[in-house]
Amino acid sequence: MEKIIGIGNALVDVLVRLRDDSLLEKAGLPKGSMTLIDETRQRELRACMEGLPVEQATGGSAGNTILALARLGGNAGFVGKVGRDALGKFYADNCKQVGIDARLLHCDLPTGVANTFISPDGERTFGTLLGAAATLQPDDITPELFAGVAMAHIEGYLVQNHDLMEAICQMAMAQSVQLSLDLASFNVVAADLPFFRHLVQDYIDIVFANEEEAAAFTGKKEPLDALREIAAYKCLAVVKLGGKGSLARLGDEEVVVGANKVPVVDTTAAGDFFAGGFLYALEKGASLESCLKFGTLLAGHVIGVVGTRLPDEAWKEIRKQTP
Repeated sequence: MEKIIGIGNALVDVLVRLRDDSLLEKAGLPKGSMTLIDETRQRELRACMEGLPVEQATGGSAGNTILALARLGGNAGFVGKVGRDALGKFYADNCKQVGIDARLLHCDLPTGVANTFISPDGERTFGTLLGAAATLQPDDITPELFAGVAMAHIEGYLVQNHDLMEAICQMAMAQSVQLSLDLASFNVVAADLPFFRHLVQDYIDIVFANEEEAAAFTGKKEPLDALREIAAYKCLAVVKLGGKGSLARLGDEEVVVGANKVPVVDTTAAGDFFAGGFLYALEKGASLESCLKFGTLLAGHVIGVVGTRLPDEAWKEIRKQTP
């Protein structure tokens, strides 16, 4: 299998399962939101967490997608920036453990942290300190990062740095590397819509969006209408509908797949794992329908656990169902 790398914010997820939502109110975090915080706010959140069970895992949107690819047995790599600290070492060690070729850059800021608060209904609320992750810059993007790479999967959160995204896309094109983009968050898309459209028009081969992100990108409320408008940019368009299924369109081929009914424990990384399963199946030469179904399978598994730590037995069963 040819190498697929992720490019994104290298974050360590600090996962906290809540008994109720009172901590969110105390911390001033709107339920279901992603709030960027500074180091002072990070210390305040840590104080709020005292006495609660906490787990750590590698995270970040693109990082989660690449984790899924690696656990499936894919040839996976990751580009991001971490600090020269214990969490940076934790990130690198975890990548090595699961077989990710981590092409990590370093700086003196602390490694980024995504404080992930999981409500009893499975909804996630994030307080994110980007730290070192936010210092990834155009000068960091070198041909060596793309050596031996067939596809790069980019998380949309990087779009806030226009020069960085241009550098990534132009370097990928120069190295004949295909580009996949996850639109990341509807509010991020809405805030920077012209630039997102420029990227998809001029560089991107595959677009992943959930229902809200697709609507923000196209202005179309109906998912099928949004899917068709994204695909009109001459890319492979994929729209995830959560419990309602998923859609894909490439050229004149259009596929609709329903969701699997599974109990929800934590929706962390559901969309990221979907993308990992989809890209893995696509690289294997599977049909669009099979790609959607395999992505759905992975998403269904990860929402049944806290965080992204599926047991080895689950991965064995998933790999048996590879298209």
